[in-house]
Amino acid sequence: MNENGADGADPDADPAADPAAPAADPLADEDLYRVLGPDGSPLPGATVPDLSDEQFRAIYRDLVVTRRFDERAVSLQRQGRIGTYAPCAGQEGSAVGSTHALADRDLISYQYREHGAVVVRDLLAEYLPYWMGHESGTEAIEDGNVFPLNIGIAAHLPHAVGAAWAFDYRDEDRVVACHFGDGATSEGDFHEAMNFAGVFDTPTIFCCHNNGWAISIPESRQTASDTFAQKATAYGFDGVRVDGTDPLASYAVTREAAERARGDTAGTEGEGPRPALIEFVEYRFGAHTTADDPTAYRDPDDVDPWRALDPLDRMEAFLRETGRIDDEGVAAIREEADDVVADAIDFAESVEAGPSDMFGDAYAELPPEIRRQRDELLAAVEEHGEDAFLREE
Repeated sequence: MNENGADGADPDADPAADPAAPAADPLADEDLYRVLGPDGSPLPGATVPDLSDEQFRAIYRDLVVTRRFDERAVSLQRQGRIGTYAPCAGQEGSAVGSTHALADRDLISYQYREHGAVVVRDLLAEYLPYWMGHESGTEAIEDGNVFPLNIGIAAHLPHAVGAAWAFDYRDEDRVVACHFGDGATSEGDFHEAMNFAGVFDTPTIFCCHNNGWAISIPESRQTASDTFAQKATAYGFDGVRVDGTDPLASYAVTREAAERARGDTAGTEGEGPRPALIEFVEYRFGAHTTADDPTAYRDPDDVDPWRALDPLDRMEAFLRETGRIDDEGVAAIREEADDVVADAIDFAESVEAGPSDMFGDAYAELPPEIRRQRDELLAAVEEHGEDAFLREE
């Protein structure tokens, strides 16, 4: 895909001369694919995805639910009700838009910030227990064809490629969308996965989220390449850059990549599946995780221009401008989002852990020493009761 249009801004204008003027578009001079301008209007020459009104509203609904979940999750962490959490505010557009572009049967393998993918697959309640320390949260999302989230940087990429290879080998019409941050491109697993996918034509979509920072390491110190997307060239397949804060652009690019991965792209009949690398250019509004202080390494003023590209605001403006939603519709979606997130929290907090849970999911068969420790603990619980092992609040 090529860049669609420009935002029409006057390059000679000085925003500082007018305090009321909108912040300069941080992506105005970037060579990337966009559909919506900063104000939510389609850019000149842009191709708006051919979706029904219901599908457009569903994308907006999932953006709102994801943002509300993100706000509540940060609050829950501050209250000590969940563990360290990775906020996604500002990056919802890429996760939600790209997931809507996939078929339900397609597999998603993600890092730890693409919560919107889980929201689209309607697994929020089942997923939240993970952040409260329950592995049942990662087990449950398997039902929605979502791999357990990965904390080890880039470690999941070879697994995602392996799954895609298996789908191709078994003639299953499925692709794998593998999400990771720009910091993962510095890991060997990234290059091994890309090379394998290129050589064996696996139906893999590599989704690189370039939010400018790998925790505190800026993009300029992460790579000497002009873009992350161009890294695909070395492995024999296409890479594309897209405005990751634009839900519709994220949808369109992922949809085309999925067709290519299935071998359905026009002009490639008979060539079989081909992988693709998508670089979603975006910015996280907040911290890397709730254990991080972004003010230690970036200027808070740098965030303001990106807030002008808020994916929720742009999608809502698009829907209003095209008559697909009004005040009543927006209010209904926001109320639904509150209810969905509240129900998810209630469900997650109802999950009770058992003493033996900490020994599960690590080994197919417990080693003798670990088995001894488990048996010793369970015997002590049996003798003294669970209350003797609970921390006093």
